[in-house]
Amino acid sequence: MAHKNFLFTSESVSEGHPDKVSDQISDAILDAFLERDVKLGIADDSQINTRLGCETLCTTNKIVIAGEGRGQLFRDINGISVVDRELITQIARDVVKDIGYDQNGFSYHGADVEVLLHGQSPDIAMGVNAKKKKSGEEEGAGDQGMMFGYACNESEVYEKNSFMPAPIYFAHKILKVLSDKRRSKQLFDLQPDAKSQVTVKYVDGKAVGCTKVVVSTQHNEKSRNGKKYTPGLIKDMIADAVESALPKGWMPKSSDFLVNPTGNFVVGGPDGDCGLTGRKIIVDTYGGYAPHGGGAFSGKDPTKVDRSAAYATRYLAKNIVAAGVADKCTIQVAYAIGVADPMSVLVDTHGTGKVDEKKLEKLIPELFRLTPTNIRRTLKLNRPIYKRTAAYGHFGRAPDKDGGFSWEKTDLAAAIKSALK
Repeated sequence: MAHKNFLFTSESVSEGHPDKVSDQISDAILDAFLERDVKLGIADDSQINTRLGCETLCTTNKIVIAGEGRGQLFRDINGISVVDRELITQIARDVVKDIGYDQNGFSYHGADVEVLLHGQSPDIAMGVNAKKKKSGEEEGAGDQGMMFGYACNESEVYEKNSFMPAPIYFAHKILKVLSDKRRSKQLFDLQPDAKSQVTVKYVDGKAVGCTKVVVSTQHNEKSRNGKKYTPGLIKDMIADAVESALPKGWMPKSSDFLVNPTGNFVVGGPDGDCGLTGRKIIVDTYGGYAPHGGGAFSGKDPTKVDRSAAYATRYLAKNIVAAGVADKCTIQVAYAIGVADPMSVLVDTHGTGKVDEKKLEKLIPELFRLTPTNIRRTLKLNRPIYKRTAAYGHFGRAPDKDGGFSWEKTDLAAAIKSALK
């Protein structure tokens, strides 16, 4: 029997966290490939020109970009696929500049950038390339693996259309508010690196408030008037901003609001800790509240089901909850490399479903085929929409007018309701 009264904790990290710097560089490079396809008119629904698996490492004044791919930023030289290293280098520097790093240990202009991207393996390409089928051309899955999507309605009373667990949603929101205030110079002595952790109290299965909030945020050593910062001064500086990110009455008492608990946080970002693409997958998804298949998202083009199928299962789970069919929903799919259709589909409504889960498992493929090609076409994933996903979560975000976060739409809810009547 599930707990009704419990505490649950999730964490988030800011766009200046070393791992998130790496994620954003990888996704900005992916966007550059896809943007070139759009401009050339080759990012159509029948095929996807770009293939990319891009990994980034960031450390003290060093950025290393590696991986494999194909697309318009590669050119053939004597039979060898060579990437445009100057452009990739500039993309990395622009990302670091936008985040706000211009420090002695990590700077957008001072960091050495090494580009080691190479052409995609023909063996991998062969498995993914579209094959003729009776239903049309279908791409095979880019790898084997299982992916999960999740949605719940517990945060709807506080944040409409988020359909996310409260702990991760508000952990993200705290850092986003602090980032916005840093960028607008309202909190000009903060620096880009930050982490948050939110512990939510549940009563009768409902999120009712925070018992603990932890924020660690990088800051200048001294204020503009020369006063040396202490954790207490930083706490006073950010308290109102943190409280504004939470529902009314959720801010814990002062002794349960911890800020920079180990002391001052002056040295941070990649100068303080090495960053790697794909190392914050729980922050990217549901904060540990729901399962994760293990595959990272950033730097991967939409033929890679680690990313696209995780988006698709979130889309389906969210629409099931939005349709009122369940209060919670987890969907798992699994794939084999080179095979278009999933090996399995599982729906779990955690005892909150109003219809049999087997009906939902039968209905899902009828409403939305979970092949890489159909996922990519239906959610329109061929566009340069990925850098924005690489900080503050891939889920629980509002859909953008240009098609970003298309998997957060609830436009399938009416069809689900109708089909289950």
